[in-house]
Amino acid sequence: MDFANFMRIEREEGGRTRHYVVHTRDPKFSLEIVPDGESAEQAGKGTIKAVRLPNSWAGNYSQCAKLIAAAQAFFEQSFGEPAPKGETRRFQA
Repeated sequence: MDFANFMRIEREEGGRTRHYVVHTRDPKFSLEIVPDGESAEQAGKGTIKAVRLPNSWAGNYSQCAKLIAAAQAFFEQSFGEPAPKGETRRFQA
């Protein structure tokens, strides 16, 4: 599966870590995911805590479900091998 349009953001707030998966192309949306601590790799597909997507996509459930499933698969895979240095620095000037 092609995950070129997804990125994972990990933030520390108040002593806890929050994980977000962002879809960077249309429709731009984000998921807040809580890692599955009981899985073998301590992340798993995670549990979706919040979904933020454009109102125009709110009724298109089949398309939303496909993208949300892809976002969860990306989240699970993002804890694997780290991205090459060129990928991690693509937004710096």
